[in-house]
Amino acid sequence: MAIANITTENFDQQVTQAQAPVLVDFWAAWCGPCTALSPVVEELAREHPEITFGKINVDEAPELVVRYQVAAIPTLLLFRDGKPVDASVGVKSKQELEDFLAQ
Repeated sequence: MAIANITTENFDQQVTQAQAPVLVDFWAAWCGPCTALSPVVEELAREHPEITFGKINVDEAPELVVRYQVAAIPTLLLFRDGKPVDASVGVKSKQELEDFLAQ
């Protein structure tokens, strides 16, 4: 499944109004750890069609960074029923992220 580009304008439609769980990846193009984590997130998106995956570029959506208190990147937020239920900060292995999604 493709990873959605989430912006301030489409955030509510893509995340808070979503019926399925949503994993949101807060990232930036200049962030080395974000670049390292990206292929793992892409692989998980292909393997978990029951979860919606999206990316938020922190440089393009600072108000979402503030709203969800993202202090470091990469940060993954898992949303269920439109609310953040868990966060993962930093580069994690695929298995660690599988465990994170299973919560």
